[in-house]
Amino acid sequence: MKLLRYGPKGQEKPGTLDAEGRIRDLSGVVADITPDQLWGEGLAALKAIDPETLPLVEGAPRYGVPVNGVRKFIAIGLNFADHAAESNLPIPTEPVVFTKAVSCLTGPNDTVVIPRGSEKTDWEVELGIVIGQRASYVDQADALDHVAGYVLINDVSERAFQTERGGTWDKGKGCDTFGPVGPWIVTTDEVGDVQTLDMWLDLNGQRMQTGNTRTMIFGVAEIVSYVSQFMTLEPGDLITTGTPPGVGLGQKPEPFYLKAGDVMELGIEKLGSQRQSVVAWSKDMVA
Repeated sequence: MKLLRYGPKGQEKPGTLDAEGRIRDLSGVVADITPDQLWGEGLAALKAIDPETLPLVEGAPRYGVPVNGVRKFIAIGLNFADHAAESNLPIPTEPVVFTKAVSCLTGPNDTVVIPRGSEKTDWEVELGIVIGQRASYVDQADALDHVAGYVLINDVSERAFQTERGGTWDKGKGCDTFGPVGPWIVTTDEVGDVQTLDMWLDLNGQRMQTGNTRTMIFGVAEIVSYVSQFMTLEPGDLITTGTPPGVGLGQKPEPFYLKAGDVMELGIEKLGSQRQSVVAWSKDMVA
């Protein structure tokens, strides 16, 4: 099943996709796609619905963040060996864990804003995990039982803020609009083997990133188990799991980064695609 939210920002309605890829309105069944709908009886009830019985949504509405009420946005860094190499950093022996501010979440095709003072805003196509069941000290063998589904994420990053301004990576990861998510959550049964998915990202029509989740250093089950040792994961929490090589930081002979007017297009097999235009921050922008 594919779960989504559509409509203007702040006025999104719940929806799902039918077999032909058309949006069907779920607002007659649930008020919204919330953490409560992502586990147990809530998710089972949604899966039992025949999308063909739901109202068809006409046109091409905006997609919002596919779950409302995300409480934690966790990220795993350097989770592809070749990306670690292009970043001139050692391959981690344990997952590198940091956070992205929940306030950075945006719809999958919303505008990405280069922050004030930024010169190194970068792109990262990533697989996102959506937690469906509370997870605390979960064994790796049981970890996937706590996953509701998967989602496409662009882990937009400001490299100077991240590594040159002191402190932790979080400074460069949680700027407004740095978390495009969606277009939809795909439930685990529909994804199948999550460690075999092709990944890609184009910048202005040029392929920059090509990868596959099979080359992740730490797979989904290990990540969920590992993170649950340090914090309780709750339904609706997001974990973004690292990016393959080809980011701006790793370009040769010299790195280059996003600028106003650029367009990013990215996707993951079975999880859909995103498209974001890039603009520069201005003082008259509404947050």
